[in-house]
Amino acid sequence: MRRAALLLLPLLIGAAPIDWDARFQSIYGTEYQWRLASFAEPEGQGQDRIMSPHLPDVSPAAQAGRTATWTKVEAALAAIPLDKLSTDNQVNFAVYKGQIDALLAAQHFQEWQRPANSDSSFWGDLAGFDDKPLRSEQEYRNYLAKLAEVPRYFDQQIANMKAGEARGFTPPQVTLTGRDQSIAQVAQAKAPEDTGFWAPFRTMPSNLSASRQAALRSEAQRVIMASVVPAYAKLLSYWRDDYVPHANPVLGAEQLPDGVAYYRSKIAEFTTLDLTPDQIHAIGLHEVAAIHAEMLGVMKQVGFKGDFPAFLVFLRSDPRFYAKTPDELLKDAAWIAKRFDGKSETWFGHLPRKRFAIVPVPPAIAPFYTAGRGGDGIYLVNTYDLPSRPLYQLTALTLHESAPGHAFQIPLAAEHKDQPEFRSAGYISAYGEGWALYCERLGDEMGMYETPYDRFGMLSYQMWRAARLVVDTGIHHSGWTRAQAVAFLHDNTALSDHEIATEVDRYISWPGQALSYYLGEKTIRDDRARAEKALGSRFNIRAFHDALLELGSVPMREVDRMTDRFIAGGGRGPYPGEE
Repeated sequence: MRRAALLLLPLLIGAAPIDWDARFQSIYGTEYQWRLASFAEPEGQGQDRIMSPHLPDVSPAAQAGRTATWTKVEAALAAIPLDKLSTDNQVNFAVYKGQIDALLAAQHFQEWQRPANSDSSFWGDLAGFDDKPLRSEQEYRNYLAKLAEVPRYFDQQIANMKAGEARGFTPPQVTLTGRDQSIAQVAQAKAPEDTGFWAPFRTMPSNLSASRQAALRSEAQRVIMASVVPAYAKLLSYWRDDYVPHANPVLGAEQLPDGVAYYRSKIAEFTTLDLTPDQIHAIGLHEVAAIHAEMLGVMKQVGFKGDFPAFLVFLRSDPRFYAKTPDELLKDAAWIAKRFDGKSETWFGHLPRKRFAIVPVPPAIAPFYTAGRGGDGIYLVNTYDLPSRPLYQLTALTLHESAPGHAFQIPLAAEHKDQPEFRSAGYISAYGEGWALYCERLGDEMGMYETPYDRFGMLSYQMWRAARLVVDTGIHHSGWTRAQAVAFLHDNTALSDHEIATEVDRYISWPGQALSYYLGEKTIRDDRARAEKALGSRFNIRAFHDALLELGSVPMREVDRMTDRFIAGGGRGPYPGEE
């Protein structure tokens, strides 16, 4: 009887309360580790993490498995009451739910059938292999095993592209011209040394004996020439003879299969805001007009006598605004980055530990690449076609792509030890690009723009991103032609014609991504203005920046909520002594 009474006791006093934080952590912990394995991400923890020996399985069967897993995760998340989570986990939930939503949307629209666009590609992603420092024999063997899987991986990608081609789900044909150069560079290689995949074998670590180095080099020569080069040659043939000739000629995402819903899904993913294409288009037109007025003010300041179009012609053609050599452009970028270092402590209390390198964009992709791109430990500067790289825009570009932009924010997020990895390693475009664009405008306050022309370059970059709101929605929602998009950027920004052409192709083939920049920046600027108004003399810019960066990459509504907390806390930052 006593045992029976003990068994009944939980029923009499009620079941134990559910630990919703633990349940949520179990969901994301299990899924995220599975996700890393599914995408063949590096294995291990922290400094011991090394390259996986595999490339991901992208077959239809694997895609069905991903869809099934994320559908179950979505259902599990729907059962969690948000108000039962801790404050930290409420933010974690918002970030994680956004990731799962975007992953599931990509599965629903079968985006794996379109694995390349004018800006990015699955074969281009492989080029990152040669940037990995290989430190042990195991890492070299993993690298070689991965290269051996290139034929299987490319065959799967080609099969997926054929399925997309059959239903008209390809990048617009006009955006694919010349994008085969990076394929041809490997496909036509006569020796392993002619490919980027040989880079890790040029200099090998001293902890490997000469005989082991020789054996690994011999194996690399075999794998590259027997597996990698033929796979690229097969892809090149398919790309030139089949894919590009039969690519869909339409430009707008809403003209693709299930296109209206598809474009809305990309807006949600890239902006994290609940806005319609028409609302975004209207915001863009309003902001373009406001920035144009600022640009006219600078034109008046420098005493230019002609009209605005004539001023743009002057900026695009006067030799004083252009570097003579690639080294000059790179050195100017480095000088700008160091000038920011001298100002950083006034504007930021907490700085990242990791430094960044400044390197030129690889020649194979430079003709179609953006002016620059930054990230964890790197700031890429495009030195191709120097007459298209005006120096008056270099300060804004550097602040965006290096510090305090991408090469500053991304390492800070990665160094955050109190956040789950899906968050510290994640990237939400509206936050990351919004922050980097905010840094361009912040450069005006920091005194980074030494001449009116430099400031005009910043305004031209602001205009460029505001114009994207008009151009992206114009193309994908309103039926704009490529010529309309080119003309809008040509008439409103100081971008070179070459850069305008590559950028428009990028927007055409990557729906919604261009919307993230200005809408993200606008959220940050609006929230900062709200905090300044509420706090008055108590507002501390270092504390606000630290609070914003301490979040890591989050949806824009979480930036709003952070600002609410910042104001309620009297403007105190996340680190001791910040008030």
